[in-house]
Amino acid sequence: MARSTLIDLAAPVEKVFLVAVDTGSDAGWSAEDSLAELASLAATAGAEVVGAEWQNRRHIDPNWYIGKGKAEELSHARSETGFEVLIADDELSPAQQKALEGLLNVKVIDRSRLILDIFAQHAQTHEGRLQVELAQLEYQLPRLTRLWTHLSRTAGGIGTRGPGESQLETDRRIIRERIKKMKERVEAVRQQRATAARGRDRRLKPTVGIVGYTNAGKSTLLNALVGSEVARAEDKLFATLDPTSRQVRLGDGQTAIVTDTVGFIHKLPHQLVDAFRATLEEVNRADVLVEVVDAADPHFTEHRVTVQTVLDELGAGDKPRLVAFNKVDLLEAGARDGNTPAPAIAGSVFVSALTGYGMDTLRAEIAALLASLWEDVDVAIPYAAGELLARVRERGTVELEYRERDVRVHGRIAPSLAGELRAVAASAVVAASD
Repeated sequence: MARSTLIDLAAPVEKVFLVAVDTGSDAGWSAEDSLAELASLAATAGAEVVGAEWQNRRHIDPNWYIGKGKAEELSHARSETGFEVLIADDELSPAQQKALEGLLNVKVIDRSRLILDIFAQHAQTHEGRLQVELAQLEYQLPRLTRLWTHLSRTAGGIGTRGPGESQLETDRRIIRERIKKMKERVEAVRQQRATAARGRDRRLKPTVGIVGYTNAGKSTLLNALVGSEVARAEDKLFATLDPTSRQVRLGDGQTAIVTDTVGFIHKLPHQLVDAFRATLEEVNRADVLVEVVDAADPHFTEHRVTVQTVLDELGAGDKPRLVAFNKVDLLEAGARDGNTPAPAIAGSVFVSALTGYGMDTLRAEIAALLASLWEDVDVAIPYAAGELLARVRERGTVELEYRERDVRVHGRIAPSLAGELRAVAASAVVAASD
């Protein structure tokens, strides 16, 4: 009987070389720093980084990205390292990509394409895969011409011009139609999320959105708030793509729905922001935000600028916010003990989601921030609105004065509940006057 042979079906690890241009226009970020992050992205994608170079230039070269001389030097680097993929730290134009591929005879991609690839690997849900595919299609469309370079390798002349052009236009039309369908499906996801959000509103649970730079510890923080592992938490970039929402106890009987969202990153491809807008609308719907910052990262200031830029783009830049400086156990020995109390300073809390340090303070600060948004009310509600009065007792800090025909409600409650109370009170006044 023939002996069976085990075959390793794992894809070979690609050797990649990184390249960047430093124009000095990116405050706080040097090309070396950006390349370090790019190396982490490449490792997350499963590649082996065998080298990196950057060039100081006043402007990015429109034809080669880096200067032609530096591009030619990469041929020597390829001979020495054997790299199979060149990754540029900025988004390349089709012309730049084609020029570098023609010179080096290797696959050339940019930071945006790399991030899209990581998203494609990590998308676990149907919703996530829809949004990733939409982003990939929108990235691919303007670069479609290079997919048909095999036509230019034919003899040329009569019989070769028309078919190539018509085939290209056919493919463009196919991709545009696919993009249209994907947008419709993503819009359906957005509407489903909006319906679910309205359901949460009816239950009158306050909502908290967790935002932050990728790998700042957002999922670990959600797990620590809930008290169990409900969100995927790994020490790698973009470990979480699909939002996770859980009910969290904040103390004094108050609870909130807390949602972990996709992390942001420097030079985040605009296609991803657009495609994931249905998911990121969870940020807009939240009553308050908790911005998670990796306190142990030397570039956390620049990371916060990136987070603010994306939040501004989403229209959530001015939303009430609490800053959680995470991973302080890497900085202070006291934070390695989860029982050590942590102070709250000027809208920020120092925490370690891993050890539990500062989590009670964080819960209290979230509750205080939510309570600060409450409104003063003093209205008369008919006894017939018993269900509303029950919710008021559960969700507000109020006094109820039971009178002959109605109940006087005065105190502080959540804005949505205050609006409902005022509407019921106004209706009761109109009914009494008729």
